[in-house]
Amino acid sequence: MAKPASDTRERIVAAAAKLFYSEGIRAVSVDAVAEKADVTKRTLYYHFDSKDELIAAYLETRDQPNLAVYRRWFAETQGNLPTKVKGIFDNLARSARHPKWKGCGYLRTSAELANMPGHPALKVGAAHKKNVEQWLAAIFEDAHLAEAQKLARQIVLLLDGSFAAVLLHRDPTYMETAGEAAAGLVTAAIARVE
Repeated sequence: MAKPASDTRERIVAAAAKLFYSEGIRAVSVDAVAEKADVTKRTLYYHFDSKDELIAAYLETRDQPNLAVYRRWFAETQGNLPTKVKGIFDNLARSARHPKWKGCGYLRTSAELANMPGHPALKVGAAHKKNVEQWLAAIFEDAHLAEAQKLARQIVLLLDGSFAAVLLHRDPTYMETAGEAAAGLVTAAIARVE
């Protein structure tokens, strides 16, 4: 019995995700993805018009799961708002200590595609980062903090900066330090309201 097309498409994206994340998008050929997904190259191209489309699909599948992880870490961290924001960074640092951790797939992809500003994967990556920013802004707005959008953007900058620093130095304490800075920004924003 033939597998539904959606199952095949999901299998291709899952195979691409594993390969792209572990090896980088430029290092992985369409042939390698097809082999990992146990499909023919023709079948892969039936589901995706190009490798570029497959790269974008890989990042799209990471958006909601990544946001869900951030939400869970935030919710599970005990304490006040600054502590909960810091908890996101602490959990990222814990993840970064895993030997298979390769950083932020969105940032790594954007670095590989830096000379292709119109690439569909860059649009997906920008949308994901904006989703994280909007989620944080909503939390800060609910807490009645002034300039919630600006504060959210500052936290995202600390997140992305810490991803870059950890990849460069292979030292997850950079994320913990960024988390302390994020908590300080949130504390200062709370003090301006009180």
